[in-house]
Amino acid sequence: MSLSQRDRNILYDIRKFRVMDTNSIANLHFDNNKNPASSASNVLLRLTRLKYIRRLRGFSPYLYMLSESKIKQDSNKIPHFLELLHVYKEIRSIEEPRIFQVEPRYEMVRPDIFTIFMRTPFYIEVQRSIYSDDEMTKKLDRYEKLFESGIVNEETWQPKGKTPVFPYILIITDSRYNIKNDYPFKVFQAGSITEFMNSVKPQPENKPVYKSENGTIKIKI
Repeated sequence: MSLSQRDRNILYDIRKFRVMDTNSIANLHFDNNKNPASSASNVLLRLTRLKYIRRLRGFSPYLYMLSESKIKQDSNKIPHFLELLHVYKEIRSIEEPRIFQVEPRYEMVRPDIFTIFMRTPFYIEVQRSIYSDDEMTKKLDRYEKLFESGIVNEETWQPKGKTPVFPYILIITDSRYNIKNDYPFKVFQAGSITEFMNSVKPQPENKPVYKSENGTIKIKI
């Protein structure tokens, strides 16, 4: 049986994210259907029967990975990959990212995510497990080695005819790390993409307000 373009897109995403849940697949690939969840389930069942993917039982909603994946059902990497998928969906709710790569490989460091959105490149670290300040410093030191190597300057996404840029480092974490401020790149920390976007959103100038005699709000210039 030949695969449709949507089938291929689903398989591409499962390969990229390593593991995906039914609801995310429905959201990303069936949002224009009358019943996205039901439509997604039917297609995923067909792809499972054709042995392109396998379903992980014991999860609700079901999880899917490629049939040839070596990830075990009880792997502690599964929650992490689902976190990366969640970050993608958060970014996509703002705009479709120009690039979104999961765990790009460098000799010095392996970011969780490289992405470009809002015309800005980011390396994103999703750190939900407990990390010490020392461990985080060592990880950021590896990014500094990547910066010094100049490898990133040769990336195809770099702006043509302009000075190369090094991506911002965004740490998605429930904690806050004591990070030194002398890195040659900017490091942000936030609990989510939404929290990060709110933190960098330009704040309106605070101007005194008062009520006029008729009760309307006036801004004092």
